[in-house]
Amino acid sequence: MDPTIYYSLKLTIFMLLSVLSTIASKPLVNNTYPKNSNYPPLPITCPIKVSKIPLIQYLIPYDDDSPRCTPMPPHINVPVFPYDRPPFHFALNLEFIEAEWFLHSALGIGLDEIAPELAHGGPPPIDGRKANLDEVTKRIITEFAYQEVSHIRYIEAVFGPIQRPLIDISRAHWAKLMNMALGYKLDPPFDPFIDSLHYMVASYVLPYIGLNGYTGANPNLDGYRSKRALAGLLSVESAQDAILRGWLFERLEEIVEPYNITVAVFTDKISQLRNRLAMCGIKDEGLIVPPELGAEMRICTNVISANVDSISYSRTPKEILRIVYETGDEHIPGGFLPEGGNGEIARMYLEQYQPQPAEHSDFNYPGYDYEEYPYLEPPSYYGKFHYEGVPSYNKSPYKMPPKNKENPNEKPLSYGATPVNRKP
Repeated sequence: MDPTIYYSLKLTIFMLLSVLSTIASKPLVNNTYPKNSNYPPLPITCPIKVSKIPLIQYLIPYDDDSPRCTPMPPHINVPVFPYDRPPFHFALNLEFIEAEWFLHSALGIGLDEIAPELAHGGPPPIDGRKANLDEVTKRIITEFAYQEVSHIRYIEAVFGPIQRPLIDISRAHWAKLMNMALGYKLDPPFDPFIDSLHYMVASYVLPYIGLNGYTGANPNLDGYRSKRALAGLLSVESAQDAILRGWLFERLEEIVEPYNITVAVFTDKISQLRNRLAMCGIKDEGLIVPPELGAEMRICTNVISANVDSISYSRTPKEILRIVYETGDEHIPGGFLPEGGNGEIARMYLEQYQPQPAEHSDFNYPGYDYEEYPYLEPPSYYGKFHYEGVPSYNKSPYKMPPKNKENPNEKPLSYGATPVNRKP
């Protein structure tokens, strides 16, 4: 071969390899990402450095039918039983609440703008608005928001949809809820949209209810796809709750202004309220507990709420409705769902509602005003360890705690639960 032709060919091959190497080293642009027609395009918000990570290294092909990847055959070869559907339709009510709450707070828009087809004609939420969040908290809540959208999409695809119920995430509702938890009227009214601390205290209310519900639904499911769905949903809801509790635990003694009340007290009071409304014993605990309620009865910190065996508490649909309605009665709507929930289970309880006699018509919140609550299914340790927290400055409802004029720098109201009359 002519030396001139040989070296020209060699140089051409070298240049071609250099070009290909340069192209392969560049990150993929957005329009080269794999597309899924089931998911509408959403705004992508990533830190600059993260967005430059090439996707090609994560696209590892595999064969679903390969022996390496196929799961073990199910014991019951039915993906979804008919009776598996109502529990997931019930769960959609909570998923809708969380989706609207997180979407509006982080992005200033809701499901009607992100994925309107998932609402199935349901009314828009009441007074959804954007919260004043710091950058890190905003990214956490944005991720939660899109996760909830995916949960709704997934549940509807597998178990069928329900119409989005009317959801109240207004400032007025949150103010009322915190008044109920604290036992008096906060002045000024509690506003979760002011800053990240107020917002995360309010968000403490929601994911934990969902994980309790999924835990409670587990024994009633038989389809192998139903079980897979519940396990996956429960895992993410539990992770969201753990992140919220961890975020708040780092700020345990931080004061929620202007109330001179710490984060620890707010979370404890919210947990107590949920227990009172559900009326089925202790299934909810704040961030600090007496040792008798801690893991192995040896620790007071309670970043993850769990029972005496360190297992997630479970709640029935009736208990969850009592909490979400904030009426203590699964038949009387209110709270987050002013017109009640949708789906077979929620509508069944609404249809069973019997108006109260006239002489009791002023009793608006059964389960909240009780002095003693009927514990229907108390845990094994309930009643063995009587304890009480540090009382509020003033137990009279709807009164502000008095300020100490002589000592304006007094220590704020903080959790100080001390076991009393404890039995060994």
